Amino acid sequence: MNKIVEATIEADPKLPIIRLTRDFAATPAQLLRAHTDPEIFVLWSGPDSLTNTIDYWDARTGGSWRYVARRGDEEYAFRGTFHEVGPERIVQTFTFEGQPEGVALETLWFEDLGDGRTRLHAQSLVDSFEGRDAWLQSGMEVGVNEGYAKLERLAAEHKI
Repeated sequence: MNKIVEATIEADPKLPIIRLTRDFAATPAQLLRAHTDPEIFVLWSGPDSLTNTIDYWDARTGGSWRYVARRGDEEYAFRGTFHEVGPERIVQTFTFEGQPEGVALETLWFEDLGDGRTRLHAQSLVDSFEGRDAWLQSGMEVGVNEGYAKLERLAAEHKI
């Protein structure tokens, strides 16, 4: 039986920030590729019940992205701009098109733990405390944890 590893999800009490942390049996280069290669990204991002399709994806500094997640007749589209894409860090915007007025600034960085293990840190600065709290109450932990479990499996199967 495999142990289920969950991400740590924390809200900053003084700023509208959500922080995620999770360890992976993968190298920083593998995690970078999983976040920048659209063919890999669609395989792991989000809850198991959704299927992702890339609309466009240009993972370079100054590039942009958009993907759509579907479950039956439901459709959720997300878009953003890559502000920095480097081997140790990604900085990007994130917008759920169902709430286009909300733009989060996300920073992801990969901490090399040695022996092929990496700690992923992700931080999302949301527009307001209300927006941050709405994200936290949306059930986002299901998508985060199911998505990261798929990412862990892809790494174990040497598919990234």
